Amino acid sequence: MVNNLEQTFRWFGPTDPVTLTAIRQTGATGIVTSLYHIPSGEVWSLDEINERKKIIEDAGLTWSVVESVNIHESIKTASPDRDKYIENYVSTLQNLAAAGIYTVCYNFMPVLDWTRTDLDFLLPNKGTALRYDAVALAAFDLYILEREGAANDFTTEQQQAAKNYLDNISADEKAQLINNLMAGLPGTNKVLTIPEFKEHLKRYADTDAVALKNNLGYFLKGIIPGAEAAGVKMCIHPDDPPFPILGLPRVVSTEQDLADVVNFSPSPSNGLTFCSGSLGARADNDLPGIVKRLGEHIHFLHLRNVQREDDGSFYEAEHLNGSTDMYAVMKNIVLEQQKREQNGRTDIAIPMRPDHGHKLLDDFNYKTYHGYSAIGRLKGLAELRGLEMGIKRSLFDK
Repeated sequence: MVNNLEQTFRWFGPTDPVTLTAIRQTGATGIVTSLYHIPSGEVWSLDEINERKKIIEDAGLTWSVVESVNIHESIKTASPDRDKYIENYVSTLQNLAAAGIYTVCYNFMPVLDWTRTDLDFLLPNKGTALRYDAVALAAFDLYILEREGAANDFTTEQQQAAKNYLDNISADEKAQLINNLMAGLPGTNKVLTIPEFKEHLKRYADTDAVALKNNLGYFLKGIIPGAEAAGVKMCIHPDDPPFPILGLPRVVSTEQDLADVVNFSPSPSNGLTFCSGSLGARADNDLPGIVKRLGEHIHFLHLRNVQREDDGSFYEAEHLNGSTDMYAVMKNIVLEQQKREQNGRTDIAIPMRPDHGHKLLDDFNYKTYHGYSAIGRLKGLAELRGLEMGIKRSLFDK
């Protein structure tokens, strides 16, 4: 039987209410984290990396994946100073390699990271989940942000539904919607103001999807040779949600986009983070097929499920329920592991983490980062672990 996937858990550093001790009790052995206190674009020093690594190892765990080394906006918009930030990025990768950390997840989403309209969507069992409500997003874009040209992105029916939505929520609910959508990167408490966000939009006025993808290619051609020399595997995270929002382009949303990424700079170091939740928010993404066709490039796995709705909305479902056939996804991951073993590759135990867990039971007593509760993710990890074992036993125990 091929090696098990490496079970990992995301941790937001020493201030995270989900402690390393708690994570170890989930059965995970690897930690996925970042140096969140270092501003985007600055070099991570070897001392800073080793200090965080020691904390993790003293808890009996391994720093398996960096998520993320964030990319400076100058790179995404092709500003004149982008080469300086690309050089800084390579220096950070070299320092990570010197500390024995070789897998780096990143994304190329403009301004905002993953976006949700509701961070505590009530489920029938009284747990809560993250939710993206397409009508609420349209209401914000059209009537709160009042983005120039927004009306061109929505049908007359969508605009009316958005107006009705806004007319029927309270002032507190409106304020919460703004806060949810303007939240910054995971691991920070930064919330952009509407004027700040509009300034970001101005910077992207001349950056459409074609330009953004070209800028991604430029970035990869700039860092992959250095990453390969250092033995670091880069793995891009898909857009979340995987379609344009708030006037910002998204260019890592489909299978073709993922193929374009690996073709920009072909190398064992230029790979993918397969996120079943992000990709699964689009009905036209064939998730098991993506694993089958692009599996050799996958260096990291985010496994979660979403329940899609007809109007483009979705919410985080249980890991084994929702719109994605997680059995088919996991089976193709296991078959990819088998292929790697047969081809003599050493990266068979692909790091995997349960993503965006529900709030359940005692989770409500802790102020955790949204989507990163302890018990909800423990439940997801246990389900994924069992699914993996069942598939491997059925395939290989003859």
